Amino acid sequence: MSADARTEKLVEGVLAGEVRAVARAMRLVDDRERSFHDLLKAIYPKTGRAYVLGVTGTPGAGKSTLVDRLIEAYRAQGKRVGVVAVDPTSPYSGGAILGDRIRMQRHFLDDGVFIRSLATRGALGGLSRSAGDVIHVLDAAGFDVVIVETVGVGQDELEVTRLAHTTVVVMAPGMGDDIQAIKAGILEVADLFVVNKADREGADATMRDLEQMIALGGVLEKQGAGPTARGHSAAAAAARAGSGASGGRWVPPILRTVAVKGEGVDAVIEACEQHHRFLLETEEGSRKRAQRFEQEFLGVLRDTLLHEAERRLGTAIREAVDAIAERREDPYSAAERMVGSVFEETEE
Repeated sequence: MSADARTEKLVEGVLAGEVRAVARAMRLVDDRERSFHDLLKAIYPKTGRAYVLGVTGTPGAGKSTLVDRLIEAYRAQGKRVGVVAVDPTSPYSGGAILGDRIRMQRHFLDDGVFIRSLATRGALGGLSRSAGDVIHVLDAAGFDVVIVETVGVGQDELEVTRLAHTTVVVMAPGMGDDIQAIKAGILEVADLFVVNKADREGADATMRDLEQMIALGGVLEKQGAGPTARGHSAAAAAARAGSGASGGRWVPPILRTVAVKGEGVDAVIEACEQHHRFLLETEEGSRKRAQRFEQEFLGVLRDTLLHEAERRLGTAIREAVDAIAERREDPYSAAERMVGSVFEETEE
């Protein structure tokens, strides 16, 4: 069987929702094998139906336990659930522990759940380079909800917002989250905050810190028109009430859960559904959807340009690295020279 025929058969299997075909397609995509682009091109027209939910947060906050409970809740609604669980990779061996998959093992025998673990393989942003493509495979295979669990939020691990419709940031009391909460990036990434392990001491303090952060964010947005105490209190009240829409914009609700006991999970599901409706029904939601498509395309464009440049330049890259190491050339001039040569070759 030719390579094209094998790809066509694999595409048919994915669109039919066959588990083995989905698994093979994911391996093809993650390993970046030769025909993975042909596969993605063929399935893309059948994507766009799944609701993509990103779950991130500080390590140890209970993300995987919450995801396990979300799977259970969505399955109770009769929805098929795909999970992309990303684990950190060893910089030495390239391997990953893939502990998330162990914590979700009770769903392995459920035909309505497909769990795929991915290693970051050194990619920045808390996600694997192939995470977005794996999401497309699950979407094309007919999964209603795709949950993406990232490595965890650091100062730059915000890549999940490029892929997810709704991003849930999970925090836990007593883990220094009050310091984490003041980082601007956390406010920007979250569509919903979940204070997990809320039966522990310090949960009220974590809730207050998040409310103040959200309220301050609301005031800063209004500074052009003059910040007011009313704007501050309105944003805080919306966050406390778990009511996301406020004045035509989305205010991240703050919810409590004790995921290990299943407490508060239904409220998280409802808040996610409210945010999804907000995206579909408002101008702000339309703007965010367009922004997400733009970011996805730019990411694919960067990868394609880099791959093509590496293919064309070959040993010239190694020679440039040696010249830079010996201070015979600076990296900026070398990069400009190589980009120029690639585009000159293209024009010819």
